[in-house]
Amino acid sequence: MSDAHRFSGKVAFVTGAASGIGRATALAFAAEGARVAILDRTEDALADTADAVRRAGGEVLVIAGDVSEPDHVEAAVARVVATYGRLDIAFNNAGVENKAAPVHSIELAEWDRILDINLRGTFLCMKHELAQMVRQGGGVVVNTSSGAGVRGVAGGASYAASKHAIIGLTKSAALDYAKQNIRVNAVLPGNIESPMMDRFTDGDIQKAIDLEPVGRLGKPEEIADAVLWMSADRGAFVTGAAISVDGGWSL
Repeated sequence: MSDAHRFSGKVAFVTGAASGIGRATALAFAAEGARVAILDRTEDALADTADAVRRAGGEVLVIAGDVSEPDHVEAAVARVVATYGRLDIAFNNAGVENKAAPVHSIELAEWDRILDINLRGTFLCMKHELAQMVRQGGGVVVNTSSGAGVRGVAGGASYAASKHAIIGLTKSAALDYAKQNIRVNAVLPGNIESPMMDRFTDGDIQKAIDLEPVGRLGKPEEIADAVLWMSADRGAFVTGAAISVDGGWSL
C-alpha cells in the first residue's frame, strides 16, 4: 500500500535504475515522498526512469557511472550528498547475469565481469554509503542478492557465487553497524519480469515461468514493495536479513 508521506524528507540512492527492479524501486520511493538519486552506466539509459519520476511530481538526480569503478562510485555518493545534504537509503541493485556455462568452461574474463559488477560493485557502493551514514548518524542499506544466493544454479556458477557473497557481505555489515543506527539487509528476487530475464531466457519466458512454484513471474513492483518495507520505520527491527521474494523458487 502506497503512503505518499512515508519517505518525506528522505534521500534514496538507487543503482541499476534504468530498468526492471531498479526503475520500479526508484519510482516507488519517489511516489512515497523521497528525493531520489538514480545511477546507471549512461544518462541516456536513465532518461525514461527520470522522466517517470518527474511526471509523478518527484525530484530526481541522474548520475551516470559504473559501480565496478571506485572513482565513479565515490563521486556518485559525493554528488548525492552535495546535492541533498545527506543519504538516508541506499538500494544497491546494479547487477548483470552470466553467460550460461559449466564451471570448467567459464572464461576468466567472464568470471571477473560478473564478480566485478555484482560483488565488487555492491562493496564499493556500501563502502562510501556507509561512511556517509556513519557521519550523519544513521541510514538504511538494501542490497540485491537473488534466489541464486541461497541455492545452486546449473550453468550459473559465477552469478550464484556473486549473489551468495552479497548475503555474507550484508550480514557482516549489519553487525558492523548495528549500534550506529544503520540497518543493512538483502532482498532475494526470483524470476522477475525484466530485460535481464528476457536476455537470460533468450526471449523464451515460459522457461522461467515453469521454474516458479506459483506459476508466474514476479513483477518489479513486488520487489520494490519489499525494499520499501525494509527501508521504512516499520522494518526498524530488521537487520542482517536476506528476504526472499521469489514465489517459492528457492525452496
